[in-house]
Amino acid sequence: MKIVVSGLGIIGASLCASLRAAGYPVYGKNRSENVVEYALEHGMIDGEEKSYEDADVVFLALPPAVTMRELDTAKFKDGAIVADICGVKGVLERLVFSRPRNYRYVGTHPMAGKETSGIRSASATLFKGANFIVTSCERTDPDALETVETLARAMGFGRIVHCTAAEHDRKIAITSQLAHIVSNAYVKSPYAAKSWGFTGGSFQDMTRIAGVDENLWTELYFCNRESLLEETEGLIERLTEYRDALASCDEEKMRALLREGREKREEIRRGR
Repeated sequence: MKIVVSGLGIIGASLCASLRAAGYPVYGKNRSENVVEYALEHGMIDGEEKSYEDADVVFLALPPAVTMRELDTAKFKDGAIVADICGVKGVLERLVFSRPRNYRYVGTHPMAGKETSGIRSASATLFKGANFIVTSCERTDPDALETVETLARAMGFGRIVHCTAAEHDRKIAITSQLAHIVSNAYVKSPYAAKSWGFTGGSFQDMTRIAGVDENLWTELYFCNRESLLEETEGLIERLTEYRDALASCDEEKMRALLREGREKREEIRRGR
């Protein structure tokens, strides 16, 4: 089985490194030659590939727009398994199944990463114990799905989660995309940069994911615009309740809001 990973950032290079550590032959494809050289020097890949035409399995570790272009126009081997790792799924699945393809598509989303990016942040152990989401529909090839799951286990993922593309996008809007928006907005307080010496775990938790790649995340947000807009509007409504309790000096209302939030947090913990 020949595997090609296109896009050697933190996730793509970690895919390569973890699969190679598991004994699979893995080849990298990347537009920057220095990144390929780094991957070769650090034993992440067996070699460089310029195309997908003789690959049995292809992982597209690319931004959404580039992923969609590759899925729609690139040349793949007949019957090849092509999986993307994008943080959105609906737009990709609709594109793939808009017409017949000679490859077998599987949508995936590795739920792992760091605050840093790029190949120098990649490692063969990045996915150890992490969740791996696989999306499918009635047109997904079951053998391709099984192969992707086997590779995910070899990479060290601890849990494989199955869902539809629509369910993925709805849930990722709250678990990832909204969280990044909140963190990014939070650090814009004029006091945030003046508060060192007054910070603890809460500040670190709230600011950890503020430093997003604005180009990538704008693409992700607008590919999932409806779900993210709904979650953003809901958060604004809930925050307004806290603001109104403060503005009206309503301590009982504030206690009730905080109690409700605490109980919701406990409910989430019990459901894990």
